[in-house]
Amino acid sequence: MTALALDIGATKFAAGLVDPDYTLRGVRRAATDAGDPWAVCRELLLAVAGDIPVTAVGIGSAGPVDVPAGVTRPLNLPRWRDGFAIVAHVRALFPGAAVRFAIDGACLVLAEHRVGGLRGVDNGLALTVSSGVGGGIIADGRVLTGRTGNGGHIGHIVVPGDDTPCSCGGFGCVEAVAGGMSAVRWARAQGWTGDTGAELAAAAHQGDPVATAAMARAGTALGQAISSATALLDVERVVISGGFAHSGAPLWDPLRAAVARHARLEFLDGLTVELSDLADGATLVGAGVLAVEADSGNARMAP
Repeated sequence: MTALALDIGATKFAAGLVDPDYTLRGVRRAATDAGDPWAVCRELLLAVAGDIPVTAVGIGSAGPVDVPAGVTRPLNLPRWRDGFAIVAHVRALFPGAAVRFAIDGACLVLAEHRVGGLRGVDNGLALTVSSGVGGGIIADGRVLTGRTGNGGHIGHIVVPGDDTPCSCGGFGCVEAVAGGMSAVRWARAQGWTGDTGAELAAAAHQGDPVATAAMARAGTALGQAISSATALLDVERVVISGGFAHSGAPLWDPLRAAVARHARLEFLDGLTVELSDLADGATLVGAGVLAVEADSGNARMAP
């Protein structure tokens, strides 16, 4: 058995071999190429596979996706935005291999459920809060994928009373308020002069009033979205990963305050919201889970 994992991210591709315990080996990364993304992806996969016959490939992709059709439409890749048949291309590259495909949020929650903060939890939510906001759902021990495979897209829950434009074309999405770059844009509009989410968090720790307000705005929005999602889904634990999630108290104090204020239903007693202990690359781990479980016949993705 040789399982291969592929992550189609916002700015890069990553691929690696996967052991039966979901450990990644030989991981390589390459920046996406706006001119010919598949050429870069193909060479990366071949380099990782080497001369080893590949029996299964798991693919996690930035969305939107159409899983039944095997098509990805990442907003960040203009050449693929109208649809690229990633599954067909990977099958042609590795004839005979089992190929499984999911949105990155589903891979994230798979990784958390198998080796991360949702181990032993049958009903949970995994979020990533970095430049944007994404997520995945475990319900009754299975990943919820939805009709087209885009289930769990918590980044587009609408924040009460906010009309900030979102890249999806809507207004007031939590991603448009609480994503790292969105928080930076808001702070800069108020006169702050930094450039990154890490700088914004550092300024808030130092007491900068605009940075503090920006972080509080983001944390409150995340707490509101989490409260809505947990009430809808009846989950017991939320795990949050991503670079901006590591901003500390300026983000987490208002986040927890919003959850305490809004998640008041009796069945939510005991709900926990935690920082993930998985390092960067959780989506690739989840893609590896897809590959390993496809190879072993133990696929627990829904439907």
